[in-house]
Amino acid sequence: MGIKCMVVDDEPFAIKVIEKHIAEVPGLELVATFDNPIAAGDFLQNATVDLLFLDIQMPVVTGIDFIKNTAIQPKVILTTAHREYALEGYELDIIDYLLKPISFIRFYKAINKFKGLNTPAPSSPLSSELDRVSDHLYVNANKKMMRVGFDDMLYVDSIKDYIRIHTADNSIITKGKISTFLQKLPSTFLRVHRSYIVNTEKIAYLTTKDIVLSGDVEIPIGASYREAVDAIKN
Repeated sequence: MGIKCMVVDDEPFAIKVIEKHIAEVPGLELVATFDNPIAAGDFLQNATVDLLFLDIQMPVVTGIDFIKNTAIQPKVILTTAHREYALEGYELDIIDYLLKPISFIRFYKAINKFKGLNTPAPSSPLSSELDRVSDHLYVNANKKMMRVGFDDMLYVDSIKDYIRIHTADNSIITKGKISTFLQKLPSTFLRVHRSYIVNTEKIAYLTTKDIVLSGDVEIPIGASYREAVDAIKN
């Protein structure tokens, strides 16, 4: 029997991201999405839902208020762009807390928490020579497996069939697709252009066209990624 999921978020883009992740995991079934928490509460009165993905910051009724004031049966995974709200959520006995933008790997870990499992994410279709381990990963560069810490990464760019990982000190080139590599990174990394991923924790400031990282590194914002970039401002 599948796990019936529901998404409540006032941002359409955020709903689409979770919809896509749910579709990637066998056994998950999306039964409804809402951008209005009041309508979501009404739906839950007569529906069977096992797992609720609930945004914290919403107008009129916040996700925290929704949990406190709604007699809901499903387990809750909170989603937010603001790390500082995590503590109050855990005090409400939620399953997990996902920081936007939500990567598939981080999403999958939350699903395993719900299932009570500690199994790794499936090796296909996301597997490559890149092995992600806690706060770092290993990449195959010049026939060596090189350890790169997530916190050391400023940004990643792509060159045809290769990607370059840029740190404050050097660049590491490895074979792979930028879309596949993104799946190996935690949710603090965001794709902002067809050819660029940035570590959002290294952003110094934003302009109308660029993201400026620590060290005055300018990264262009792609038109189709503008909505995702705008979401990190909120």
